[in-house]
Amino acid sequence: MWKAAPSGQQPPASDAGQTAWAVRGRRALGLAGCSPIQPGTGTEAAAHLSSTPGCRDRAASAEGAAGALCAGAAASRGPRARPRAHRVLVPAESGVTGAMLLDLPACALEVTRVCLPAERLKVLACLNKLRQTVDVMKVFNDPVHGHIEMHPLLVRIIDTPQFQRLRYIKQLGGTYFVFPGASHNRFEHSLGVGYLAGCLVRALKERQPELDITQRDILCVEIAGLCHDLGHGPFSHMFDGRFIPLAREGLKWKHETASVEMFEHLITSNRLEEVMKSYGLVLEEDMTFIKEQIGGPIDENISEKSWPYRGRQKEKSFLYEIVANKKNGIDVDKWDYFARDCHHLGIQNNFDYRRLIKFTRVCEVENQKHICARDKEVGNLYDMFHTRNCLHRRAYQHKIGNIIEIMITEAFQKADRFFEIEGSKGKLYRISTAMEDMEAYTKLTDNIYLEILHSSRPELNEAREILRKIERRELYKFLGETQPEKVNEIPKDEYDGLADDIANSKPEKNPPNVDLKAEDFVVDVINMDYGMKDQNPIDNVLFYCKADPSKAVKISKEQVSRLLPRTFAEQVIRVYCKNLDPNIVSAAKQYFVQWCIKRDFTKPQDGDVIAPHLTPMKESWNNKSGDEFKTASEPSCKQRLSFNK
Repeated sequence: MWKAAPSGQQPPASDAGQTAWAVRGRRALGLAGCSPIQPGTGTEAAAHLSSTPGCRDRAASAEGAAGALCAGAAASRGPRARPRAHRVLVPAESGVTGAMLLDLPACALEVTRVCLPAERLKVLACLNKLRQTVDVMKVFNDPVHGHIEMHPLLVRIIDTPQFQRLRYIKQLGGTYFVFPGASHNRFEHSLGVGYLAGCLVRALKERQPELDITQRDILCVEIAGLCHDLGHGPFSHMFDGRFIPLAREGLKWKHETASVEMFEHLITSNRLEEVMKSYGLVLEEDMTFIKEQIGGPIDENISEKSWPYRGRQKEKSFLYEIVANKKNGIDVDKWDYFARDCHHLGIQNNFDYRRLIKFTRVCEVENQKHICARDKEVGNLYDMFHTRNCLHRRAYQHKIGNIIEIMITEAFQKADRFFEIEGSKGKLYRISTAMEDMEAYTKLTDNIYLEILHSSRPELNEAREILRKIERRELYKFLGETQPEKVNEIPKDEYDGLADDIANSKPEKNPPNVDLKAEDFVVDVINMDYGMKDQNPIDNVLFYCKADPSKAVKISKEQVSRLLPRTFAEQVIRVYCKNLDPNIVSAAKQYFVQWCIKRDFTKPQDGDVIAPHLTPMKESWNNKSGDEFKTASEPSCKQRLSFNK
């Protein structure tokens, strides 16, 4: 086996009649601080490769190339010359394997100290032969990031039924029914996150070699980014945000939990353990590390004051802030879906993740290492969170997209007990229980929408009719939206009773001739923020300055601009009427406005009618203070007031 010489030792000068040669690694895998390694013969290099798991199939060609290298060098020195020890520079990191060495790109190797041109050509030929045994990085042509390369291990994960399932889950759920371009799926988003995760961790490795980021670390971070959304159900967040809370009341379940379980199922069912080992991963540590990046600490009983993670020690704490950053929400997951969703929605993206990557570094704060941004990038980060809020307001929480998801949820609820999905050992599961078995969950995608829609089974009639209404665009009528005076005034445990409250708000003055019930209304409560409820997420971001890049600092909102928002969260209440009869819709609007007055909410608006004239208005809703309640009709949003130039 190879023996490492002391770090920094220089190769000796060539003796007379003898040749010394070296292969030096540059840039690839961040080869700063390399140590020379001395094999006795070329055959020994092949033995090292063949002793590495997964490299045995390459050993023959490696041995042949290395043997030819020694033979060529010996022949040039004459029949009596004995081979000298050749020198190869490789990364000085623990756990380095032949597979990792073979990851070196061709441009990173240079042959030096070869006296004779003939020997130099032979050395280059041998190296080229070795390179031909290396697994080739696969190139994907991504519409957002361009041509991106994926490590062979990531490709093996991609080429599995569990990952291919993401091709059939819409990234934006019901939003596609409103924005025709939003046809992208979780599959391409996952590729993008895996790619960006590798970009960020490699940038940190190159910028700060002292962080000791290994090839194992890079692979694990890329795999976590690639697999972070494996647990999404049909129509993405509609499944875990709307359907499961109604179908499984009281169940605390989130898609990150299913992502961890699906990742385990993917690895075991496709027998990828040995493949992971062949690329240098240590399963016991690295599987835990990958799962922790996706779903957080596995052992919830560990105190947060101590280090809660087991996959990597505290010295590598910054690695947990790349894929899913629980500290401040700045992570590659958002970077990809901002760019990708804006691209497909036709909305401008003002956040530049490429620039931010160039201005990130790791600083130590209170015995933990965190990813910090350059102080001048604070404006770029505010743009990032503002972009998030704009996407929620304009697309993710679109009033029509939301009501379509509500109707799909109703259809799934009515079809749930009649739908059977076969899981492991032949056990059958419903739509609402499929996530309990990953084999069954693998079969649950957006396709269930079409299965219900095109089914002829009589027990699915109610569910099928709801979906047909969506196809015919016979959607529940939007009555309007309002806001509480205080942020998050309505807690979650009151959501279910809001429809009853509206049904009991029949106007006393000029009451409609229709009596409405709670079943006639749909109330959708939306909480929009900058990602951390009512907190300013930038308060949790660490920055560094040019004068002292090793020191982390915080930047207050007042230091940035007076134009930044004073509050970072708001609650919007939208009300819909299930009955499309114009008379009932008109009556429902009166109920809704009366309810807003009773609850002291803001003036309702819907784009057609602002505070219907049949209901008195609150004094605070008038533009002029002190006016009496008005019963006259106010101008509609669609009516344009006269404007004199």
